[in-house]
Amino acid sequence: MIRKILFAFLLLLLAIVLYSNPNFKTIAAGIAILLFGMIMLEDGFKVFTKGPLQNVLKKATDKLYKSITAGAVVTALIQSSSLVTVITISFISAGLISLSGGIGLIFGANIGTTATAWLVAAFGLKINISALAMPLLVFGVIFSVQKKTSLQGLGKILAGLGFFFLGIHFMKEGFDVFKDYIDLTQYAISGFKGVIIYALLGIIITTVLQSSSATLALILTALAAGQIEYENALALAIGANVGTTITAVLGSIGSNIAGKRLAGAHFIFNLATGIVALILIYPLAQLVNKLSEFANIGVTDYTLKLALFHTIFNVIGVIIMIPLIKALERILLKFFKDNEHKDIDEPKFLNEAVLKFPGTVISALINESKYLYKNAVFEIVAHALNIHRDDIISDEKIKNIVKKSTKNLQTDVDKLYYKKVKTIYGEIIRYAITAQNDLTLNKKENIAISDIKIANRKMVEIIKDAGELNKNINLSLDLDNPYMLKEYDGFRKKIIKVLRIIYLFRKAEDTEVYAKKLFNLKKEAKENIRKSNKSIDKLIRENLISAEMASSLFNDYTNVNDMNKKLIEVAELLYGRKDSLLDNGY
Repeated sequence: MIRKILFAFLLLLLAIVLYSNPNFKTIAAGIAILLFGMIMLEDGFKVFTKGPLQNVLKKATDKLYKSITAGAVVTALIQSSSLVTVITISFISAGLISLSGGIGLIFGANIGTTATAWLVAAFGLKINISALAMPLLVFGVIFSVQKKTSLQGLGKILAGLGFFFLGIHFMKEGFDVFKDYIDLTQYAISGFKGVIIYALLGIIITTVLQSSSATLALILTALAAGQIEYENALALAIGANVGTTITAVLGSIGSNIAGKRLAGAHFIFNLATGIVALILIYPLAQLVNKLSEFANIGVTDYTLKLALFHTIFNVIGVIIMIPLIKALERILLKFFKDNEHKDIDEPKFLNEAVLKFPGTVISALINESKYLYKNAVFEIVAHALNIHRDDIISDEKIKNIVKKSTKNLQTDVDKLYYKKVKTIYGEIIRYAITAQNDLTLNKKENIAISDIKIANRKMVEIIKDAGELNKNINLSLDLDNPYMLKEYDGFRKKIIKVLRIIYLFRKAEDTEVYAKKLFNLKKEAKENIRKSNKSIDKLIRENLISAEMASSLFNDYTNVNDMNKKLIEVAELLYGRKDSLLDNGY
């Protein structure tokens, strides 16, 4: 609601300014074209985020220096810190990278975004940029209308660069015309008072434009046209850096917890960096002058000096924050807590952020399915057998576990299903279908999501089967028939054996041994489904059980073998070959 009111107010204000001062329209048009170019650049690079870009960012987060470097380099290349932020949020939400790794990428992105200032100052304002913009637009449009997705992405990148350069040209032309009517330098304010006022102005402009890069381009073109003083331009650049956090905070209002934590990290970093830069603005300006002499930058080349200043204070900000990154992570985790739901388990990995890219949604679906199996299916099946989970994962012999577990645990399988499974299962299916409908997936990705849906459907079937088995196991406890108890104890041993090997399979680093055991058990279960149980046949012939008891035993004999087969198939889908998808970038 706040964003809508603010947006309406800004539109009205812009209309009034354009109407009252037509000379401003060329500058405004330049800003609009530049922003449109940045949007096209981001859309173009999104086409290529599914492959190398995601892999680079994901694999670069094991070390802090790697994540900062990757964030800086990628942002400098694609000219979009917001795209890097979106990818980072998706990765954290899907459980692919840690919060500290994501913070490193965001810190690096702040350094990388300074490349825009260098591009404008060293290139955009030094040559006739419109001459380069036109060919880029022509080739951009030609590539954009091609059927191949990669060519369309390339076309948007070229067109985006063309509009970016064209926007700079119009802004520069606008300021050149504008100074014939109004000299903005008459509003220059010297001293620390001017620093504070212009820093606040930089925050406001960036909040309006929703882009620190666009604000910097505006500052540089105004500086090149002599419309603002160099000292005030430095303060505006600091304000632009702080102002971009407003965009991040507003953007995180409706986002998941990962988005809020990253927005918090972004806000703290930029605010701390801005405060330090404001305090040290004059010493930093002197440092820029000395470095400019060393780099042969002209004394009056204020645009390049501003670009250098912008880079220096962002690098200093990262240097200051690196020792504090663990403390920052603890603060963010403490301040932005996951909601704890007592009645219904909510998804832990699924949120809107993971739907941005195929790789992140597949990873999130796999992790959510593993979570569902580990924390719901395993527990429900174990308790349906009147067995505690700790006994199954222990080293105790299975026959001893069954022998001592003679008490009815009063397990309500249906209630556990509705409390622990139904909500998460529904969300897994919803996200899987959404991904298949809304994202451009290749054959391998479609198969992966289909397999995840199959695995989850099998888990639900296992729980339903466990509910039926639980009823008959408890009935056998009430019957004064040792033969029935023996048979159901045999059923319990079979399932416990499978559950234990699956546990060892998902925990072991070398899974080959347990994979082979599961394969043999699945083969045995398939064969048993088609075969009769000789021990039950013998009990019927010797009249040791009633016809009703025999019917229950035969049904549960098939049921148990079917459950074991499904349990192993789920384990293979979630913990076996699916991990290769993650290793290959998903």
